[in-house]
Amino acid sequence: MNAVFGVVFVCACAGFLLFDAEGFLPAMLKGGEKAATLTLALLSSYCVWLGFFKVMEKCGLQQKLSAALFPLSKRLFRSNDREALSVACCNLSANFLGLPGAPTPLGVKATERFCSAQNFYAADMLFVLNATSLQLLPTTAIALRAAAGSVSPADIFLPTLLSTLFGTALGAFLVFLTARKPSHPKRSPLKLRRKKRLKENS
Repeated sequence: MNAVFGVVFVCACAGFLLFDAEGFLPAMLKGGEKAATLTLALLSSYCVWLGFFKVMEKCGLQQKLSAALFPLSKRLFRSNDREALSVACCNLSANFLGLPGAPTPLGVKATERFCSAQNFYAADMLFVLNATSLQLLPTTAIALRAAAGSVSPADIFLPTLLSTLFGTALGAFLVFLTARKPSHPKRSPLKLRRKKRLKENS
């Protein structure tokens, strides 16, 4: 992707220099100003929420939240691995707050633990929940709208909540519906004959 963006940038610069050489420098300066403004807006938003997660971890609130959500997450992911479920809950919490970059390492760590335990249902469920990404507070989108000069950047709160809620519920239901049931080993003929003899004797 870096190579693709590099080629696009070079082609755009060449087009500017050929067809509008006088507007090349002002366009570059204006684009750099917008990029710096957007970067600072996103950086401040990420610092606030990532710092919030760090404070939760230090004061033990993260462990308490994971313990409170353990019964629900246990049923949702069909797993008893407390560490994996704790990381998965933190991943979903970061998604709830609309931080698309923050939950990635948490999701990778939880998926690795689920896959190492051969619990592919939990890995599939976590992947779908990350893809649909229920947004209780779309902080990134609000920050982008604010940086672009929107008068009411938080107007997307309710539409985003309803659309992501529907998508998440539908995705989780489809994963549950299409999940492969664990195959039971076939009973040996000796066990079947013993069971038949017990029935005849009784």
